[in-house]
Amino acid sequence: MTRYIKKKKQDIGLSPDELIFRGEKKTNKILLRVIDFDAQNLTEDSTKTIQEISQLQYKDTVTWLNVDGLHNTSVMKEISTAFNLDTLVIAEVLNTDARPRVIEYDNCTLITIKMLMLSEKSNKIVVENLSLILTKTMLISFQEQKGDVFEPVRERIRKQKKRVRTGGTDYLTFALLDIVVDNYLYVISILGDKIETIEENLLLNPNKNIINEINNYKRELNFLRKSIKPAKEMIFSLAKTDSDFITENTYVHFKELEDNISQANDASDSYREILSDHLNIYHTTITSKLNDIMKFLTVFSVIFIPLTFIAGIYGTNFEYIPELSYKYSYFIMWFIMILIAISMLLFFKKKKWF
Repeated sequence: MTRYIKKKKQDIGLSPDELIFRGEKKTNKILLRVIDFDAQNLTEDSTKTIQEISQLQYKDTVTWLNVDGLHNTSVMKEISTAFNLDTLVIAEVLNTDARPRVIEYDNCTLITIKMLMLSEKSNKIVVENLSLILTKTMLISFQEQKGDVFEPVRERIRKQKKRVRTGGTDYLTFALLDIVVDNYLYVISILGDKIETIEENLLLNPNKNIINEINNYKRELNFLRKSIKPAKEMIFSLAKTDSDFITENTYVHFKELEDNISQANDASDSYREILSDHLNIYHTTITSKLNDIMKFLTVFSVIFIPLTFIAGIYGTNFEYIPELSYKYSYFIMWFIMILIAISMLLFFKKKKWF
């Protein structure tokens, strides 16, 4: 299936609030991981039921529910009912191919963004959809599969870092988005290191393998930009959103996200331009080599034209040729041919034609 546009025929005409999983199943089991905390207390659990977790929303603590796996629609319906979420919200979560955006609802804010990773096996960018449902006391994050990308945030909570333990659900949302954007920069830096090494090989030994590398990296950067551009629009929109669930103190941090996502966007554009320059360098180098070859062949041909002319006359099949009866004719002919060749080589060198 195409990496850019994914649309199934059976999805055409469905109601926007239809709870159907519109994505690729990436895990067999849905995992619920919940962290409930305030400045002094912390509890973690991965065995609670949705009904048990839903009771935490009425406490004065911050509750972070992370859902790994989206394919079980019955579980998603249960989440919708337990947390009093509109089915439109859950339908958006189940549409993993949707464009990153921020949507305001009566009792929550929905944020969707793409998470990017670079596969070491295939050397290709792997994308995963992340959805965040933000309320006053709860943050529900939805991942397509279990991963440890947010483990640094969990560690900060466990180590009682003041800002994350007292910042509320909106600051926790910023912390997760910050990791996503940092991963953008990390993926771009890895690609950038590989792209910058191409230039050295390009000047030393331009060949078809380098062209394949350049085209592969251009393809990956184009795919990268497909996620970064909408993510940038979403984050800028989020920083301007007048939401009841985001405090003034957290808006300052969203401004930091704007700078980081802009840096990622600019870096991806820069590397695309570098790859285009690499292609131009390759074609220029190949053309220059071809010109050198053609110049050598032209000089070689021009030298042998008069020699061929002399040899042709000398080898004509006439009975009476004055030079044939002369004892040193053969040596004179060779002397003249060598003299002409040397004279032409000196002339070409003086003109700097080779």
